[in-house]
Amino acid sequence: MRAASYAFSLALCLTQAPGFAGAADFSDPDWPCIQRKVENLSPSLMWPEPIAPMALAPAAKELVEVVSPRRVTLEEAEAHVRAFVEKNAPVDGQLLGNIFLAVFDKIADTRQRLIAGIARYSRSQIALSSRIDGSRVEMAKLTHEKNPDFDRIDKLEEQIDWDERIYRERAQALTYVCETPVLLEKRAYAIAQILLKQMPD
Repeated sequence: MRAASYAFSLALCLTQAPGFAGAADFSDPDWPCIQRKVENLSPSLMWPEPIAPMALAPAAKELVEVVSPRRVTLEEAEAHVRAFVEKNAPVDGQLLGNIFLAVFDKIADTRQRLIAGIARYSRSQIALSSRIDGSRVEMAKLTHEKNPDFDRIDKLEEQIDWDERIYRERAQALTYVCETPVLLEKRAYAIAQILLKQMPD
């Protein structure tokens, strides 16, 4: 339970951090996830019709803000979409397509920031691993000296234990966080399907 909570906090921090950004993607040494790294999604793979960009009315913009976050269940999102369509009927395919495009852009932006955050997080893990290795090498060297500095050895041992604990907790949390880009992709597709149900005949 603690790991899941830590992972949720980590995902939130990563998505809020500045910057941008299956089988493991060994072509990118900064990508630590088993899931393949796909930085950019294509809305055309989720929406079957051409979308002519148009400005959204305030009610449509509000719908986008409501259904985009993951904290809103898909059942709730579908209810919001149905209510919007009933209130604003008739609703054509271009309006629905532009609502999807706005939702897609919000989800894709969150996803890209998360991917960039995962890469930064991975680099910090690599640096921590190097520090642990360096401390082990120094401790081994000190223990073989004629007059070992036991105070320094004790400090190194404490530091290694602490660093290894942090490393393990981060690695466990990262396992959960690595699922998030895939979940966001699935959400964008699910929202597309919800909107497509409302397409006029």
